[in-house]
Amino acid sequence: MDTQEDPEAWLRRAEQAVLDAALVRAPGMGWTPAMAAAAGADAGFSPGETELILPYGPADLAALLSRRHDAAALAALPDPAGLKIRQRIRAAVLARLDAAAADAPAVRRCSGWLALPPNAAQGLSLAWESADRLWRWAGDVAADENHYSKRAILAGILIAALAVRLQEGEAAAGSFVDARIANVMAFEAWKARQKPGEPLRRAAEALGRLRYGAPVNPRG
Repeated sequence: MDTQEDPEAWLRRAEQAVLDAALVRAPGMGWTPAMAAAAGADAGFSPGETELILPYGPADLAALLSRRHDAAALAALPDPAGLKIRQRIRAAVLARLDAAAADAPAVRRCSGWLALPPNAAQGLSLAWESADRLWRWAGDVAADENHYSKRAILAGILIAALAVRLQEGEAAAGSFVDARIANVMAFEAWKARQKPGEPLRRAAEALGRLRYGAPVNPRG
């Protein structure tokens, strides 16, 4: 560590360096503690430094990768002001898929790791986090049960659409996203005709609490 560098700045730089190395290592080694240790060494860090950078090993790397893809998607999106809400959500989801597809070999490994039962809560939490960022870009300011239901629904679309993109390609993923958005719009139209009730509020809030799953990079 450079003694002249701010510790927080050093940590953020180190995290990205190890993540870069992990993207190279993961396709061959899988998303494992051994891969995380090897990535740290490849980035020039000692075992002790790597443990400091990634105290949760592959879980930290999964969070770093997801947040990198969130940032890339948001950077690629246009000004939403001229778009209808359906267009905004479509653009946001496709941009997020493009960001993940750029690292497809490693993302396949990471997705497989997150799908394992011990890691599924973290996968849901990261998907919720991505959905929240995309909805905020789209201008959503809902503070009632809609806040939770919108993010829970979009998180599910993101998870499923990524699987389609990785397995079947861009065109299939685009068609899948269009169909799911149509489903969501139909549901929203139906919901608008209903009287809001306590059961719906409780269900939406329960879905929202998915974001509080397994630990996700406590420094995030």
